[in-house]
Formats: sequence, C-alpha cells, structure tokens
Amino acid sequence: MTGDIMSHSIDNILSLRTMPKTIEAACYNQARLALLRLGNPLRVSLPDHRGLVITIHNNCWVCVDSFRDDQLIMVWQDFDTRKHNAALHEPVSCQLRLYHMQAGLIMGSVLDALQQALAEMIADMSRQGA
Repeated sequence: MTGDIMSHSIDNILSLRTMPKTIEAACYNQARLALLRLGNPLRVSLPDHRGLVITIHNNCWVCVDSFRDDQLIMVWQDFDTRKHNAALHEPVSCQLRLYHMQAGLIMGSVLDALQQALAEMIADMSRQGA
C-alpha cells in the first residue's frame, strides 16, 4: 500500500482527537534516513511498548497494536516540511490523530522508542555492510 493510499484510508476513519504536534528534528530525520536506507514503507516494532508497531510511510506514521490485529492507535500526518531542508535541526510540525482512549498517555514515549529502534536498525545495517 503506498503512502498516499494509506493516508487517504486513514482519513476515512474517525479519530477520537486530532491535535497539532511537533516532532523533534532528530526523530524526524532518523525516520527519513531509515526510509531511504531500509525501505519504504518501514514497519518498526517498539520493544519498550509491548505489541506496538509503527509503520513509517513518506507522508504518515501509523502506530498499531499488533496483538489486536493491528488496531489503530495513533497517526502522525500532514508533516510541514516546507522549511525543513533549509533547517534540518528544527522540529517538524504535524497533526496527531488519536484512535485509542489511552493513546495520549504514550504518544511521547512511543516517539522516543521509535527513534531508538530506528537508530539500532540503521546501525545493524551499517555493521552488515561494513
């Protein structure tokens, strides 16, 4: 499923809440690098969050509960990257859509876990290629 089709499909699902958010530059840049080096879309398990998986597409990041048939938890989308190429150190604004009652409790720690998992995946790939 392409990123455009994925985001269109998600737009048809009613979220519990939508809010503006920013993603730290290091996390956003890590995700973009992983997409380029490891594949697009990229499915990443989050070991610190039992059963949670984030699938990264060009235009959205989709967090699901893999223990519950990929039940939708939250989605980051509508990344505002207009200034990003000129300022890679700046956070990236986006919209966060919550689909689970408890999603707000983990939205920050999930991004930290994603960044750590991506760093490990990229490092593993580099070691294998070296």
